[in-house]
Amino acid sequence: QIPQFEDVKFEAASLLSELYCQENSVDTAKPLLRKAIQISQQTPYWHCRLLFQLAQLHTLEKDLVSACDLLGVGAEYARVVGSEYTRCHSRDSARKSCHLLLMERKLQEVHPLLTLCGQIVENWQGNPIQKESLRVFFLVLQVTHYLDAGQVKSVKPCLKQLQQCIQTISTLHDDEILPSNPADLFHWLPKEHMCVLVYLVTVMHSMQAGYLEKAQKYTDKALMQLEKLKMLDCSPILSSFQVILLEHIIMCRLVTGHKATALQEISQVCQLCQQSPRLFSNHAAQLHTLLGLYCISVNCMDNAEAQFTTALRLTTHQELWAFIVTNLASVYIREGNRHQELYSLLERINPDHNFPVSSHCLRAAAFYIRGLFSFFQGRYNEAKRFLRETLKMSNAEDLNRLTACSLVLLGHIFYVLGNHRESNNMVVPAMQLASKIPDMSVQLWSSALLRDLNKACGNALDAHEAAQMHQNFSQQLLQDHIEACSLPEHNLITWTDGPPPVQFQAQNGPTTSLASLL
Repeated sequence: QIPQFEDVKFEAASLLSELYCQENSVDTAKPLLRKAIQISQQTPYWHCRLLFQLAQLHTLEKDLVSACDLLGVGAEYARVVGSEYTRCHSRDSARKSCHLLLMERKLQEVHPLLTLCGQIVENWQGNPIQKESLRVFFLVLQVTHYLDAGQVKSVKPCLKQLQQCIQTISTLHDDEILPSNPADLFHWLPKEHMCVLVYLVTVMHSMQAGYLEKAQKYTDKALMQLEKLKMLDCSPILSSFQVILLEHIIMCRLVTGHKATALQEISQVCQLCQQSPRLFSNHAAQLHTLLGLYCISVNCMDNAEAQFTTALRLTTHQELWAFIVTNLASVYIREGNRHQELYSLLERINPDHNFPVSSHCLRAAAFYIRGLFSFFQGRYNEAKRFLRETLKMSNAEDLNRLTACSLVLLGHIFYVLGNHRESNNMVVPAMQLASKIPDMSVQLWSSALLRDLNKACGNALDAHEAAQMHQNFSQQLLQDHIEACSLPEHNLITWTDGPPPVQFQAQNGPTTSLASLL
């Protein structure tokens, strides 16, 4: 047998299985990979790579037990052929699958496993680029674990290490030291892809923490890098990175009052998903969720409900499910006449009892939604209790947007109760924080309260200044609202079934009331 032909054969199997997966034919890809694994045991590099590839397919299908078994096989094979480097990868990947298993309800068990992974990585001796590659692998697991748990403050030291690590790895050259063991040639991700991945987790962190200008900055960097890579590389993971980046920046734009841009980016995600059935099946629920959030921002509540209901039907991800239910509850609260459905939803995301996910951020948001409902019901003491719980949780993990929302709502409650001093103590920091994020809706709400508060206290100059701010925010939101509703892509709000539409009809103008914005 010709060694070079063996490489060609296994690369063909790998590429063909990737092609099957892009076409959503995972069941055809799996036996192909199993056969290639079976006959590649004398080719260490390809044997390890194909094992990882099949494990990844099982992970995508949520068959985590099979994924763990395959990674265990990889770790044992790496031990037999003497590749501690690849063995470390297999151990970390096994931890990753365990992490995915544990995220369902055993989050506390993840910490000791991650600590063990860290020790394995730090104790491994090898050439610098392999060492840093392993560290990036481990730190990405650690950072995403914290972000999944909604622990935005706790993740900061790990994220900083990850950013420093990628800076180090970008200065090293791949060809400086070639490993003698063929199994050590395996890399979990090319260096250029690692850079984009680190940008991506930085964007995820910035969005959760409410540093939206920072999220925009890193999104721009990542998308620029992706465009360069996609000219030379058609790897499906690059399209996945692009979609996830766009999903996060769309949410940022809806908060900062750039709805028209958000809508065009939602359309861009649709176009990317049209090119890959697998990408669409993995992101359809997120796409409908984003459209639901857009519908809320332009006051199309019936469409928002339809989009969230579609997203709930499509998702099996517990954290996304809780996020959608929380936002659907906010739609029912705004509509004011959906009490039966609302009570049913609130019971399913009760933060005081059996909350369905382990996310700190989502549980804090559930307290806020309860506070908002109690406010609209006129049960102000109950609302204050829920909102103080939100504040306690959001302050503990630097969840700035939830903090700003809770402060302004508490300020509104104190204003209604006639306690102007306490109201001012809440609204002023809410406005400062909202300006820093920046969150246009909270700024609009805070400026209206400051205008009314100062008027009630006889501070004519401050009242006039607040009224001018409120007018400016109103005009910005109004112009953006008109622009967004006039775009042909606005018709996406009616899409609730099948693949995304390819073409859009132009809109004549806004189709919804602007009163709630002003």
